Amino acid sequence: MTVEEQRMVDDLVVLVDAAGTPIGEERKSQVHTAFTPLHLAFSVYLFDGEGNVLMTRRALSKLTWPGVWTNSCCGHQKRDEPPAQGVGRRTHMELGLSISDLRCVLPDFAYQARDASGVCENEICPVFVGTAVEPARDLNPDRSEVMELTWVPWARLVAAVEATPFAFSPWCVKQIAALRASDDPQVRLV
Repeated sequence: MTVEEQRMVDDLVVLVDAAGTPIGEERKSQVHTAFTPLHLAFSVYLFDGEGNVLMTRRALSKLTWPGVWTNSCCGHQKRDEPPAQGVGRRTHMELGLSISDLRCVLPDFAYQARDASGVCENEICPVFVGTAVEPARDLNPDRSEVMELTWVPWARLVAAVEATPFAFSPWCVKQIAALRASDDPQVRLV
């Protein structure tokens, strides 16, 4: 493991109580276990100018849900870092992309899920959408995070998630369902 990979593994995550109030920090490598404490995270769906969303396939080396398809980018914000700033930082680091028109569409999204290995996710995870600035088709993602990526029309993604939810991360499946179920015209993407 390179020094950079070790640094990423040992990033601190913000632990929170049920109300979302920070109560401490813990190393990312220590938090994700069978008994993962509630902590802060975020997810983002990036669109191009043609209505396509960038989907990423998690690297096989990922601790949880290796090799599954998921949203454009997700990560953990740092203490005192606004979630939108964390989204920008992480998206640039993983994908080399900048974002415009970033907005939070599911501010209260939270979920728990257990991977086949037994590792649990337990996150308060606001969901953002934005536009990828100059969304090049030949992106060079961080291969320790992303093994594959593709741009797909939103409607085709929704159909794929409904037909084969097992091929996607559980948070992505739940987020897409929540986005589709919303009555708020600013949230619904289809």
